[in-house]
Amino acid sequence: MDGESVIRLGAFVLTGALLGALEAIWPRRRPEPDRTGRWVGNLGVVAVSSVLVRLLFPVAPMALAATMREAGLGLFPALGLIPAAEIAVTILILDLAMYAQHRAFHAWRPLWRVHRMHHADTFFDFSTGVRFHPVEIIASMAFKLALAALLAPPPAAVLAFEVILNGAAMFNHANLFLPLPADTVVRRFLVTPDMHRIHHSTDGREMNRNFGFCFPWWDRLFATYQDQPAGGHEAMHLGLNIFREPKYRSLRRMLAMPFTKYMPESGR
Repeated sequence: MDGESVIRLGAFVLTGALLGALEAIWPRRRPEPDRTGRWVGNLGVVAVSSVLVRLLFPVAPMALAATMREAGLGLFPALGLIPAAEIAVTILILDLAMYAQHRAFHAWRPLWRVHRMHHADTFFDFSTGVRFHPVEIIASMAFKLALAALLAPPPAAVLAFEVILNGAAMFNHANLFLPLPADTVVRRFLVTPDMHRIHHSTDGREMNRNFGFCFPWWDRLFATYQDQPAGGHEAMHLGLNIFREPKYRSLRRMLAMPFTKYMPESGR
């Protein structure tokens, strides 16, 4: 494994272990009995996606950014910003790009069929934050590579963003209780679990709110922010009504979701 992979994997494991422990100590909603079973499916999707990305993409965004900078190509080398400004602007631009990508996956039906596997999770914990279909991960990687080629940002900033994005996604999906005063302060700078949980409501109006992964500012700027769910967090139903049966928790059925025609139990 190269240095980038070691850093990202280490951050992923440490963040997941910490959030898993905190969820057990301070859960926001009643813990689910089959927690381990869900983790097997959700983390299994991560493993499949990681293998496919390695096979399909010979270069990572960080390496491509370094190559472009060495060649004097891309937007950032032409701007001549100081290193600190380059890093800060890179992280902001990439997070805005992920917000836009997320909205696109909700707006265009073929993309939604892929993204709906993420929303089909009927519970909400840190593992939901990494539960994305391999097709979505591949599309996201292609988008990040295009941004790396266009911008030629500092490689360290690209790596920092990847670590922040992954950690923030697990954090804002965590079944973690934050007292309201703390949540109010944190969500000024970072998407909190209470803020993002609304996005996983079965209510279609709420599902199209709070798209942000890291920073909460884009939802406010583009009028997609909702402060609290209409019925309260405890009463809010999560997931997708068409994929509530336990059979949809298997890795095989999760991977098939973009191509699955809903069939109720009585129709099997």
